[in-house]
Amino acid sequence: MSTQEHTQHAKTLTKLWGDSKHTMEQVDECARELLSINAAVKQELVHRRLSPALDAALEQCEAIALKLREASAALTAAHRTLESEVRERNMVDHLLAAAIEQQEDARHAAFHDVLTGLPNRALFNDRLEHGIEQAKRHKRTLAVMFVDLDKFKVVNDTYGHEAGDSVLRTTAQRLKDNTRCDDTVSRSGGDEFLYLLTEVHSEMDLANVAAKVINAIRAPCEVRAHDLDITPSVGASIGIAIFPRHGATAAALINSADAAMFRAKLSGSGYSFAL
Repeated sequence: MSTQEHTQHAKTLTKLWGDSKHTMEQVDECARELLSINAAVKQELVHRRLSPALDAALEQCEAIALKLREASAALTAAHRTLESEVRERNMVDHLLAAAIEQQEDARHAAFHDVLTGLPNRALFNDRLEHGIEQAKRHKRTLAVMFVDLDKFKVVNDTYGHEAGDSVLRTTAQRLKDNTRCDDTVSRSGGDEFLYLLTEVHSEMDLANVAAKVINAIRAPCEVRAHDLDITPSVGASIGIAIFPRHGATAAALINSADAAMFRAKLSGSGYSFAL
């Protein structure tokens, strides 16, 4: 039984439980009314001689009331059983929901960076490989950017790791803000990030994206460190590799982008394309 079917079954049980309780109350009320009417009639006729027909009618009425009482008792027993099952079903629903949430949390943790919440290297590689297959099938071009922060070690050494972590989270958010919905930005490790652009039209477009990312990253960060508000700034060096020109596999593209990033860092150019 699927989760949706299980939930629907629980709702059906809850409705039946409510309906059975209402029916039980009605049957019990009818039984009480019949017995009350029967007793009142007998009281009125206590000093009169009852005709055989009236006496038989009163006995029949009392018998019906007793049968209603028995039916009410049977309904009460069924209601209690149903009530117990509804409680068990609700408990199972809560346990199932908790298990699903735990599974989703575990899956998210397996494929996302704990500090920034970005996809990790494993998920990035998976999306890159899928992107390459799509690019081959539809004869498209994609690109990988290798982003490395400049002067990040200075922030860590000067203000401590807590400030450094805050800068990384801020950088991750700025990268996400400059990512198209079909693209992927990932934290590769340390102060390195990977950016997958799944559809590329020209080197000029890539250069514009790289410049935009660099400008976004170099803006001062608002950080709380050692009970002080500080605004450290870091830069970024970006290497760009284009499929299939700079590599036909995920590993080749990332290596080419990494090498291009290193050249950009040495030259201070901000970004560089793979050779």
